[in-house]
Amino acid sequence: MNRILIIEDEESVNRGIAFTLEKEGYEVEREMTIAGAKKSILQKEPQLILCDINLPDGNGLSLIRWIRKQNKNLHIICLTALEQEMDQVMGYEAGADDYITKPFSLSILMLKVAAFFKKQANRQPKVLQSGDIQFFLGEMRVEKEGEEVLLTKNEWKLLQLFLLHPKQILTKNQLLEQLFDLDGNFVDENTLAVNIRRLREKIEKDPSKPEYIQNIRGVGYIWEKDCRTCQE
Repeated sequence: MNRILIIEDEESVNRGIAFTLEKEGYEVEREMTIAGAKKSILQKEPQLILCDINLPDGNGLSLIRWIRKQNKNLHIICLTALEQEMDQVMGYEAGADDYITKPFSLSILMLKVAAFFKKQANRQPKVLQSGDIQFFLGEMRVEKEGEEVLLTKNEWKLLQLFLLHPKQILTKNQLLEQLFDLDGNFVDENTLAVNIRRLREKIEKDPSKPEYIQNIRGVGYIWEKDCRTCQE
């Protein structure tokens, strides 16, 4: 499901955009403040963000800069009533990918959104295969020997990181950054070890003698198997 976050403090505009997007089959989250947006970004992990510049608890440009520190790949479209060229330049400099000035056509916005997701679908492999494990990108679905494996959100994040970086040592800090919950829940090395153990129990034939996730003492972990991309 293609996930979109709308950050817009005008309720009628926010609701109208969401209604139109949902009619087209997108999964939509709505926020009206920077505080709410940060929480939603960390918990829901949207792929595209529609962000107003003028928000009640701060400037949307500062939010965009914060987003870019968290994720360089999120696609951000600014929604604003500002019309001066310098305002647009500042938006791009903050990290925005596109810009729409209010009042805008919903049809144009929908075309921009559809174009982004079409480009993403063509760019990314649909499935990662490693050994007898298939990892379905964008679906939060994993299969082992054709049987679905149910993973928690943290286990999914870890497995994705390993499969995107096979045969590469990932330090504990790198893995902790993937799990770290900026909403207030501290994640330490013990939590990481627990998540690694649980993931092994679900994907390894013998978790006590792991074939996939090997421990590099004092450093971190490595995914030992080759990984290739394929289509569903």
